Amino acid sequence: MDTIFITDLRADAIIGIYDRERNIKQTISIDLELGTSVKDAAATDNVDDTFNYKLLSKRVEAYIQQSEFQLIETLAEHLAQLILDEFNVPWLKLTLHKVGALSNSRDVGVRIERHRTA
Repeated sequence: MDTIFITDLRADAIIGIYDRERNIKQTISIDLELGTSVKDAAATDNVDDTFNYKLLSKRVEAYIQQSEFQLIETLAEHLAQLILDEFNVPWLKLTLHKVGALSNSRDVGVRIERHRTA
């Protein structure tokens, strides 16, 4: 099994539990690792034989922008399920960063790994 990854995919969203967080958009950064096979694409050198990470990034960005969850854990779980369902990957690892959530830290976040069930 091979891995395609996307690092620091950013989008702004309403996220948080405090009133001040519910009135402003905050930056979310996503790191993704996706299980796939690159063997066919490497053999043909044809983009049609590989994973369309541009399509995935646009879908994830749009989903984040439209979301209004309170917890980063909830957003991470919903994003993982969306990717498994819509992009037919067997597994993924997703790291979600809430940029600037703490004044004394660059970000806080959650990392989850999920597998598609048969």
